[in-house]
Amino acid sequence: MPLSQSRGHEIRTVVLLGLAFGFAYYDRMMMTFLTPFVVPEFNLSNTQVGALGAALSFTWAIGAYVLGRWSDALGVRKPFLLASLVIFSCASVLSGLAPDFWTLLASRLVMGLVEGPFLPVCLAIIVAASPPARRGLNTGIVQNVFGAILGTAVAPIAAIAIAEALGWRASFYTAAIPGLILALLIWRYVAEPEKPVSAGASQEGALGIGAMLAHRNIALCSLISCLLVGSIVLGSLFLPLYLTQVRGFAPSEMAAIMAALGLCPPIGGLLVPWLSDRIGRRLPMVIFATLTALTPLAAVYFDGPTAILTALMFAGWIGLGTFPLFMGVIPAETLAGRGTAAAMGLVVGIGELTGGVIAPLAAGRLADAYGLSMPLLCGLAMSLGAGLVALFLAETNPRVRPVAASAAEA
Repeated sequence: MPLSQSRGHEIRTVVLLGLAFGFAYYDRMMMTFLTPFVVPEFNLSNTQVGALGAALSFTWAIGAYVLGRWSDALGVRKPFLLASLVIFSCASVLSGLAPDFWTLLASRLVMGLVEGPFLPVCLAIIVAASPPARRGLNTGIVQNVFGAILGTAVAPIAAIAIAEALGWRASFYTAAIPGLILALLIWRYVAEPEKPVSAGASQEGALGIGAMLAHRNIALCSLISCLLVGSIVLGSLFLPLYLTQVRGFAPSEMAAIMAALGLCPPIGGLLVPWLSDRIGRRLPMVIFATLTALTPLAAVYFDGPTAILTALMFAGWIGLGTFPLFMGVIPAETLAGRGTAAAMGLVVGIGELTGGVIAPLAAGRLADAYGLSMPLLCGLAMSLGAGLVALFLAETNPRVRPVAASAAEA
């Protein structure tokens, strides 16, 4: 394939998969920003709020590993993306139609199952379509730039504006439309990667969970995933409630703060992977994973002007730029292309089960017993722990460590 065509395919793939993941994340985050409207209508407790996040994370974890592994076994990617786009769009409509807590919970379970494999399969396509020099940058663009802009910057403004004008249910209805449009565009314009699983790699791609976790980096990335996913999920679920119920911000003020925070992951999604392409994966992981602790620290303890509060929280969430590294790039480089979707799905799945299911359920109970600051303090501790664990990662960047040594790491 000529270089110009190859580069054009790379750009087209990054843009369309970025938009697709962005709207998938938009759907996931919708519940977070609509809690001030849903909680009083259904008379939800903090434990039930945590359960809504945990339910989606639970099935997200199952889908990420099981369907990611299935994608490796079949050697195809696009059918999984297209099915996910269509089904999670329908699940978003079901969320808007929910007459009670249990129906809403069921819709989140379905959404998590089909959105779970979306990220690992997307990243597997991006790794295949990207040269090594842009691998980190492209995964950061897909996961953090598009995901953050649509899921954490556009979502709070759009969801709350629609909810205030037409009711919170309308926010879920409108969220379904982009997913269906993007399914058509990906079907038409994104090529299935050529031979994603070779005959030789197929056998190694069939590694079980234990065999993959025997690789030190896979085990450490899974632990980091537990901690950072937990920290960010707790922040996403409970920051809107903390800002409105404890700090006294109006819903529109809370939305403005959350929208500002939503602009910082794109910066991190470009900055952190770009740095990792040049100086290695490990050092940026240590620095920026630790930095995420600044967001809950400022939310709970900083009592100064709103602008400075927002700036401090903004700086902390730049650390979300680490997610493409420990969820995608480092597992892919560690296994040298062997069962990459399954490995990424494993890291995502473990993080979702622990940080996304156990953490919000436990934090919800703590919030009911001791106040809404407890989930944020738990997130602070988890961020600091992730930075500590990252110190023990083995370097995988071919520019810093030879490819052969990286592939042999265990």
